Amino acid sequence: MPASPSTSHHTGSAPVTLDRRDGPFGEVVLRERGEHFEIIANGCFLMDTSDGRSERLLIDAALAALPPFRPTPSVLVGGLGVGFSLVRAAAQERWGRIVVIEREPAIVEWHLRGPLGRISGDALTDPRVSVLVMDLVEHLRTTTERYDALCLDIDNGPEWTVTDDNGSLYSPSGLATCRERLAPGGVLAIWSAQPSESFERSMRSAGFEGVRTEETPVARGVPDVVHLALRTA
Repeated sequence: MPASPSTSHHTGSAPVTLDRRDGPFGEVVLRERGEHFEIIANGCFLMDTSDGRSERLLIDAALAALPPFRPTPSVLVGGLGVGFSLVRAAAQERWGRIVVIEREPAIVEWHLRGPLGRISGDALTDPRVSVLVMDLVEHLRTTTERYDALCLDIDNGPEWTVTDDNGSLYSPSGLATCRERLAPGGVLAIWSAQPSESFERSMRSAGFEGVRTEETPVARGVPDVVHLALRTA
């Protein structure tokens, strides 16, 4: 599916560009539209601050799926974005270590020293939180660390990637890598702007169990979803 144009769900107010950077993966833009912020990457609308329910669901659903006897599970949050998922994780005392992977230095800076700090607040200074500025796919391929949960939101979905390289994450080899990066009993949660039965089949084929999809209704069109799967052994 082609990338969406750089338009958001808002109407009636013109966006104001606050910053524009040439990053390691192309152009990234921070815009303000009324009371909300938008992030655009290479002309593709990624996310804004108008809602955040599905980004919070990404964290909530993963935590709920973990075994209750695991008191301080670790979580990798793939994609800092506007910060909704990180803020949700930091607000939950049960999480132990919270690792955030963000490949765009500009986005991290917009949180630390820019306007997105209004969204992330104190989450980035939480002692459980660490931020790695690097590509998520590369991190999963090269690290030997295992996590209790992988909460991934770096694209508009498995069939709607921001860059071509991200497509490997949702391939059989990419899903096998995700499974390897999970501790037994761990949870894989992947955000998407639309449901995908074919991706559910891919997750099952990669050895995951308990595959299911949770939905968040949106104002127009198909719901946002979180694809969930378990590594049972």
